[in-house]
Amino acid sequence: MSRVGSKPIPVPEKVGVQIEGRNVNVEGPKGKMSLALPLLVRAQLKDGWVTVSRENESKKARSLHGLGRTLINNMFLGVTQGFSKELEIQGVGYKAQIEKGKVNLTLGKSHAVYFQIPAGVTVETPKPTQIVIQGMDKVLVGQTAASIRALYPAEPYKGMGIRYAGEIVRRKAGKAVASKS
Repeated sequence: MSRVGSKPIPVPEKVGVQIEGRNVNVEGPKGKMSLALPLLVRAQLKDGWVTVSRENESKKARSLHGLGRTLINNMFLGVTQGFSKELEIQGVGYKAQIEKGKVNLTLGKSHAVYFQIPAGVTVETPKPTQIVIQGMDKVLVGQTAASIRALYPAEPYKGMGIRYAGEIVRRKAGKAVASKS
């Protein structure tokens, strides 16, 4: 029995849930979301609780059971609180700013790098070296943060680049230090 999948999900206040077959529609203060559950999983709404069950005991059904419950729970969190990721930029002269639906990144290259902000996500730059990504969809927020970070990941020698807030980059000794040993 799945430990995660068997836990019922309480429906938060101010959130409307409709379950039609395998489709789950959630509407809350921040917006609407919908999800098509995997084939071997189904959801039921009863007395303000959503329960997820599987159709059989196959290995695939057992693995999708907890996933289905987690996806529905993330929808509830998304329409009530939302999700957020924070990135830091380190390096002399490295900065970011928002321009007409794009993030303009100055990353020490000969040209500015532009990143198109996807629909469903808001991006802010409270400081020139800080990027905050917010949205309802956890997957979209995480993918946007990963795509921006991939433009210039923090390198291990000087630590310059884009990193998640609080991420620790292991530093390596340079060749000058290594040759003296």
